[in-house]
Amino acid sequence: MAGTAVLGRVTWRTATVVGLHDETPTARTLTLAVRDWPGHVAGQHVDVRLTAPDGYSAVRSYSIASPPSADGHIEITVEQLPNGEVSPYLTEEVVAGDELELRGPIGGWFVWRSDQREPIQLLAGGSGIVPLMGMIRSRLLTNDAAPFRLLYSVREPEAIFYREELEALSAKHVTVNYAYTRAVPKDWPRPPGRVDRDLIASVTWPANLNATCYVCGPTGFVETVADLLSMAGNRREKIRTERFGPTGERK
Repeated sequence: MAGTAVLGRVTWRTATVVGLHDETPTARTLTLAVRDWPGHVAGQHVDVRLTAPDGYSAVRSYSIASPPSADGHIEITVEQLPNGEVSPYLTEEVVAGDELELRGPIGGWFVWRSDQREPIQLLAGGSGIVPLMGMIRSRLLTNDAAPFRLLYSVREPEAIFYREELEALSAKHVTVNYAYTRAVPKDWPRPPGRVDRDLIASVTWPANLNATCYVCGPTGFVETVADLLSMAGNRREKIRTERFGPTGERK
């Protein structure tokens, strides 16, 4: 049984693009129908492989944004990267009906499961919101009572992924706070700036509640935020991290 599960994760499958939605001027969500999809857990990711006519291939990892589903459909959100080999095609050229090669789901540490009852603190930097959105959506799907908070760091309001959905969720399901690093909305109470000790203290769960923290984003963001959480009293073993390098690849 275990061997079969591992084989399922490393097997390349055919995924058909069945939906496209622009999240920002540079990011797009793709809905994929995956043949023989084995199911996934919130926070996992997949590898996508593109192969050129001359045989050259490129593989990139993308987090799953959608909650677990029994119908073989998943969503990934891709941000276009300068000089990227895969993201420009996925954000500009792919159309409904196109087929992609995909393997997964991958990952067992940076995941949220519905049997977790402790408070959950999510901290995202840029496109690091994607797997955390999968966790939020999974919680809503299972009608779980675990309290969620999200601190989302973005350059400016126009760079927010899933903006309307997060606005609706923040009204009753998830406490959402933003840190804008370059430009802020009118009358925003904080000047542009990165996540710092004061913001961690004011909007994240107090350390004595023993929350599980999920931190995802560029390497520098993840390392800084993990240190700030630790200095605020959170135990290191309760801080789970997922980081991206300068090309967007998962570390």
